[in-house]
Formats: sequence, structure tokens, C-alpha cells
Amino acid sequence: MSATDTATSHQPLFSGLWIALVTPFKDGAVDHPALAALTTRLRADGVAGFVACGSTGEAAALDKAEQLQVLETVLSAAQGLPVVMGVSGYHQGQVLEQVRALAHYPVAGLLVSAPHYIRPSQEGLLHWFRTLADASAVPLLIYDIPYRTGATLTTETLLALAAHPRIEAIKDCGGNTAKTQALIADGRLQVLTGEDAQIFHTLALGGAGAISACAHWQTPRFVELMALLRLGDLPAARHLWQALQPWVEACFAEPNPAPLKAMLAHAGWMRNELRAPMMAASKALEQHLQATLGALTESPSQQSRPEA
Repeated sequence: MSATDTATSHQPLFSGLWIALVTPFKDGAVDHPALAALTTRLRADGVAGFVACGSTGEAAALDKAEQLQVLETVLSAAQGLPVVMGVSGYHQGQVLEQVRALAHYPVAGLLVSAPHYIRPSQEGLLHWFRTLADASAVPLLIYDIPYRTGATLTTETLLALAAHPRIEAIKDCGGNTAKTQALIADGRLQVLTGEDAQIFHTLALGGAGAISACAHWQTPRFVELMALLRLGDLPAARHLWQALQPWVEACFAEPNPAPLKAMLAHAGWMRNELRAPMMAASKALEQHLQATLGALTESPSQQSRPEA
């Protein structure tokens, strides 16, 4: 049995490597054939599941009809692998309508962020997540990302939310190591890092996995990294992580998902197109990304993957 097989057997649903999918565009519209092909490629690389319409997927630039169409494409191409749908907003009534509408889709869960812009109290945040969880037909994953929402979820609030029977996991972008450790130690929420630079650290602490953007590339290596960490093989995992770090850093040198889309376009998988006000990656960063990925591809531990 391989390390990957050992690591992925008998694991909770929200564990392992999840891909926060980009949304390809073509002449201003969602490029559904490219999205389906991308999902199919990644499915074959051993990922645990997909997240559609997250921040990497430029969900804020999609209208509600487009978001559902993206979800339908991903569900079809995933062919049974679990799919989590991103949900966000600040009008509770409208977000509740979205949650109820998603009950008609075979999603594994909903990735829900705090209401952005309005910055409610901790009591307001408890009300927000509990109300949405009560209305949901599937588990909720809390998306803790204060630098996007403006709302900070305290450790106490998250532990209180962990008592809700349909709140099962967290995408941790909170930037607070003590909070991460407290949630892992508590054990009721499956902790998946949403910060790619924290993958090694979170998994080494006992986290459940990652929801990653940069793992669109070098996917088998990220899968193997998590397998090694679950097996406790820190020397091998550290060696692999050190090789991946330059790629992770380059992916976020400019606002996500511009660097990632530049490389996916360079490979011919989609157009290098984003929706304004998001802008394409600079030419200098494109060259740096290509050089970084080229060096990684030449590494002797490289597994099978199309070249950029």
C-alpha cells in the first residue's frame, strides 16, 4: 500500500487536498469546457475534492445564475468526488435563499464566510452561522478569512459554533497560530488551511488538510506531501515542502488567481482572462513563474505532470 493510499483511507470527509478551482473565462463568459477539462485532470491526480465558487474562483464577479452553472459543470466533471460550494454575502435573507436553493444540488458541503463589510459583533457572527447552518441540508465549513471580510472570528466563537451538528469544518485563513492549535486540539472541527504557505505547518500540527489554489499545479506532489505528514515522515515531507515553497510563494506574488491563471493559460488549458477589477499577472511575474515551475519540473522527485 502506498503512502497516499494509507493516508486517504478511512479519513473524514473534509480532509486531504481540496482544490479551490479557478473559473476559466472566454470572451467575458464562463468557459465551461475548460472548467470541465480542468476538473477532470485534477480528479485523476488524487485530490480529495473540489471547492467551486470560492475566492480563487472569482465568485464575487459571477452572478447567481453563473455560480450555479459553474457548480453544475464541476459536479458533472468531478464524477462522484465531493464538491463544496462557496457561499458569501452580507444580506442574510438573500444568503439564506442561496443556501436553500443549493439543497437541490448534490454538494458535500457549503463553504460560508462571515458577512463582509458590515463587521458584526461576535454575537452577530454566531447568529449568522447558526442561522445558515439551520437552513442547510449539508454540512457547513466556516471560511475564516478576516482580511477579506473585515470580521474576526474569535477562538471562543469558533468553539461555540463547533457545537452545531451541521458545522463540521473550517477553512483557516485567520492568521492566528494559537487559534489554529486550539481548534485542532478541540477536535470537533476539521481544520483545513486556506493559506497555501501554511500547508506544512497546519498538517504537522494535526490539521485535516488544505483547500489550496496553487495545487492546481504539481498536484501529485501536494497529495504526497499530505500523505507523508499523515504518516509522520517529517524528513521526507520537509524535503518535498522545501521544493514546493518557491512555487507557492510565486503563486501569491500578485493577487490570486492571476498568477495561477497565467500558468494555466501558458499550458493551453484556458485563456488568461479575469474579470475586472482583477487584472492579469504582470509579464515579469509570468516569466518568474515559468522559471520557478521549470526548476521544480527538473527536480528528480517530480511526478507525472504536463509541463508548463
